[in-house]
Amino acid sequence: MQKREQGFTLIELMIVVAIIAIIASIAIPNLLSARLNANESAAIATLKNISSAQAQCQASGVIDTNNNGAGEYGYFGELSGARNIRGATNTITPPVLSTAFGNVAADAAGDGVVTRSGYHFKMWLPDAAAAGLPEAGTGGVGGTAPDSTRAEVLWACYAWPSAFGSSGKRTFFINQSGDVLASKNVVQQYGGTAGAAGTAPPDYHAAFLAGAELDGQVAANTLAMDGETWVVVN
Repeated sequence: MQKREQGFTLIELMIVVAIIAIIASIAIPNLLSARLNANESAAIATLKNISSAQAQCQASGVIDTNNNGAGEYGYFGELSGARNIRGATNTITPPVLSTAFGNVAADAAGDGVVTRSGYHFKMWLPDAAAAGLPEAGTGGVGGTAPDSTRAEVLWACYAWPSAFGSSGKRTFFINQSGDVLASKNVVQQYGGTAGAAGTAPPDYHAAFLAGAELDGQVAANTLAMDGETWVVVN
């Protein structure tokens, strides 16, 4: 008796491939959407943690470059204990922010940026005119130190996707008020740190009303300087 050969026909294989393709077309977008939502939620939570760390730093008075008894806000390198606090030879011990924020890297402009869960984070402190001074590319103070008096009351931080559309879409902002703002990022499409068109990070006053510095009015629930509409995240 001749043994019958076992296997699949071409039509059966084509049906299986078609089913797999249909399942993939449904599952992959859902997985991508879930990833984006997770990264954006993590960015919001991280900004709130940064706000708490800044409040703790300022209240403790550990940074007080003008020795007036009023504490000042810090950069990631200072808050995480990775760099000496400005005007001193010691670090914040214990650090008020996760030591992971000590891993500061330079962007295309040489400014300090921290990357976490598909998002870049950049801290700004004020100069004497309340314009934003970025962190050094290696963490902590860069070429110009923040103004002592203004740094007692002002700071700002942005979080934007490391790869727009694949690691996140929305851009987020927080400052000393403690409110997280978000833009849909449809006009600027902030992403990455290269500085080229479509990959540039937000400037320090991107989420403020036109003409405002760090001491000005934030564009909460309205159009901001960068052309994006920023809304308060509940």
